[in-house]
Amino acid sequence: MLAFVLPEGNKTMATTLESLGIDRLSVRERLELIEQIWDSLPEQVNADEIPEWHLAELAKRRAAAEASPGAGKPWREALARFGERRA
Repeated sequence: MLAFVLPEGNKTMATTLESLGIDRLSVRERLELIEQIWDSLPEQVNADEIPEWHLAELAKRRAAAEASPGAGKPWREALARFGERRA
């Protein structure tokens, strides 16, 4: 469940994927929505806007990448592999 803080009165509104209609989108539409959301994020954020669990996950992934350089693939390259399977 997602929770949004509304500008008027700082009230919180709980929202589900179902109430937003996201559950009715195709996989392609969901991926396009994710890309639109990603593109809408600012390049810089305040540290207090980043959840602690996110920082911990980033630290874990950075440590794994440093331990095994070159083991991962850029997401566009990985995504391209999925496209090749359909052909």
